[in-house]
Amino acid sequence: MDLVQFFQRNQDFIVECTENTFYLVALALIISTIVWVPIGIAITKSTLVAGTVLNIANIIFCIPSLALFSLMVTIPFLGIGRKSALVALVLYSMMPILRSIYFGLTSVDENVVEAARGMGMSSKKIFIEVKLPLATRSIFSGFRVSIVMLIGISTIATYIGEKNIGRIISTGLARQDIEMILVGTLLISVVSLLADFILELIEKKVIREY
Repeated sequence: MDLVQFFQRNQDFIVECTENTFYLVALALIISTIVWVPIGIAITKSTLVAGTVLNIANIIFCIPSLALFSLMVTIPFLGIGRKSALVALVLYSMMPILRSIYFGLTSVDENVVEAARGMGMSSKKIFIEVKLPLATRSIFSGFRVSIVMLIGISTIATYIGEKNIGRIISTGLARQDIEMILVGTLLISVVSLLADFILELIEKKVIREY
């Protein structure tokens, strides 16, 4: 068993699968940010709405990944391929992002908010200059969890036609190719750990600044 030789023989395939993984996760993260951040901020205005939305997010998060990916395929305008994978990943990111924003913003000390209001600050200014900086740690933690989670779950998308690192593992399993399975497993593990390490460094930097 020589993993280096295997990598050299299949370099183009491995690089293509890795690039597709990064592209899919990045696209899912961008869409998730555009969709879930405004909703996360909006639900802080009503406890009832927040409870309902967060419960929906929890239910979606509890659906097994293969089941959710397969469900997306049955939707006519999505079908097999990237669109279904993308929608499923955006739905999975809903819970950690919404929870981090909601609990980050609502946990800001009310005395601090009242003090800012007493200084004549508008609601918009209080949100931007007081609440948002104090909630930064919670919000960033939610995104950190989402990114690492999306990298891992994205491998399942190979079963609905996505050619990513999951394809290396699934092909290895089908062929009972130990080298292929190990390369795919090590690759997705390294990508996840590296992403988490980089995000941890950024998180520390952000927290220090705020």
